[in-house]
Amino acid sequence: MQKTVSAIPINVVIADDHELFRDGLKLMLSSVEGIHLAGEAWDGRELISQVKKLVPDVVITDIKMPIIDGVEATKYIMQHYPAIKVIALSMYDDEELILEMFEAGAIGYLLKNADKTEVVEAVQSVFQNKPYYCKSTSGKLTKLIAFSRYNMQKQQKEAEFSEKEKEIIRLICQEYTNKQIGEKLYLSTRTVEGYRMKILEKMGAKNIVGIVIEAIRLGIYIPKT
Repeated sequence: MQKTVSAIPINVVIADDHELFRDGLKLMLSSVEGIHLAGEAWDGRELISQVKKLVPDVVITDIKMPIIDGVEATKYIMQHYPAIKVIALSMYDDEELILEMFEAGAIGYLLKNADKTEVVEAVQSVFQNKPYYCKSTSGKLTKLIAFSRYNMQKQQKEAEFSEKEKEIIRLICQEYTNKQIGEKLYLSTRTVEGYRMKILEKMGAKNIVGIVIEAIRLGIYIPKT
């Protein structure tokens, strides 16, 4: 029987070589109902050891770590424990390293300054096998992910979108607000909100970054170079 967020806690292992950051993340997660911090690691080798011992549902790991880095640890986890979902942690928007993590098998990523709400949302999203992209993702990284081998190889059925939905998607990608979209398309703000919710659901996205990445991947939106 598949675990659910409400019935059985999501077991999480965290890995980061900075003790203060680990302590902060532990404190953050300890107060969240439905998430259980199963273990922690200070480098990639210890992370692999913890994964072998605990077989968690979700791993949150820093990319840059001593001995074995997050990319190599993720490759090992995906090879031996493909059901585990990995979230990459980055101190800053390091596009190439984040992309390497996705290509290694990570399904989400967060900047280290993400707030509690976003961390919890990311854990719950990847646990349900839905990709999670940090809300602060740069335009450059968004395009890199959308055009990457990681996304091209995803076995995901392409949703069917109406012409109206595609029009709204393009405007969302251009950072129009619901109100601005409504004024442009002669729709009420509430109607646009309804469209937005349906688009998020069809794409399996959690935020605007997810919409943009999927829109580029599907050819609905072509960003300016």
